[in-house]
Amino acid sequence: MNTVIRYMEEKDKSHVMDMMRAFYNSPAVSTNGSEEIFEADIDSCIGECSYIEGYIFEKEGNIQGYAMAAKSFSTEFGKQCIWLEDIYIKEEYRRSGIGKLFIEYIKEKYPDAVLRLEVETENKQAVSLYKKCGFEFLPYMEMKK
Repeated sequence: MNTVIRYMEEKDKSHVMDMMRAFYNSPAVSTNGSEEIFEADIDSCIGECSYIEGYIFEKEGNIQGYAMAAKSFSTEFGKQCIWLEDIYIKEEYRRSGIGKLFIEYIKEKYPDAVLRLEVETENKQAVSLYKKCGFEFLPYMEMKK
């Protein structure tokens, strides 16, 4: 049986919290997040928020990882924009094609959308995967307030 991608559910909350703690304490992320933010993110994914979707990667009842997809509109590209957020795969399941499977899943689900993501330059494996999936670096910096 292959990896299944399914929507995040209430029953996944503690597993996702644990994975978020690991992800946000890794070199793959430049911020540490907080318990409050993690909980708000998960609640939005499993609730009625129309801006974000939460996904679980699972094989034979074993949770392999999670991801989130945030929805917006890009005036730069004139179409819907899907931000791939928090793509996290547990260490023992990495390099098994789950990341690529998720990207293909989102491309199929949102065929006319522009897909965007952020990646730390030190995360060589993720950069390599994203390049193989057709992502390219943008020539500008993003800012926040």
